[in-house]
Amino acid sequence: MHRISSILLFVVLLIGTFLLTQSCQKNNETNISSYNSTESHNMGQNCMNCHWTDGKGQGAFMAAGTVYDSLFTTRRSNGTVKLYTGINATGTLKATIEVDGNGNFYTTENIDFASGVYPTITGSSGDIHYMTSSIQMGQCNSCHGVTTNKIWVQ
Repeated sequence: MHRISSILLFVVLLIGTFLLTQSCQKNNETNISSYNSTESHNMGQNCMNCHWTDGKGQGAFMAAGTVYDSLFTTRRSNGTVKLYTGINATGTLKATIEVDGNGNFYTTENIDFASGVYPTITGSSGDIHYMTSSIQMGQCNSCHGVTTNKIWVQ
């Protein structure tokens, strides 16, 4: 009887460990946007509502958002978001994130926001738009499109 209990306990622990490992792996996965990809979804929404350490999204995003045209009506694809330590693309480049075919950008790569970074968005046409204030988090759609204008580039 003791042997059966020990085996049952071992099986329960093994299954529990497997389930815990699987749920944690999901949020440790690499998930980075790339030009022309159309795998992203929920354009214009705060990506970090799902893509955070304990969230249900694939990977915990460090920075994410959606890019639009200057009228805020059409999503702009295949641009580039860069994060610098100085205003107007000066200082040290901290991250480069490609905007996908749906207009979304996202990355699970580690980004140091501690001292603040200044985003720069370059459209596929070469047009550049600078954010003139620094940010200390990468939840771009939590403000843009809610309390400030959507992220845009020509």
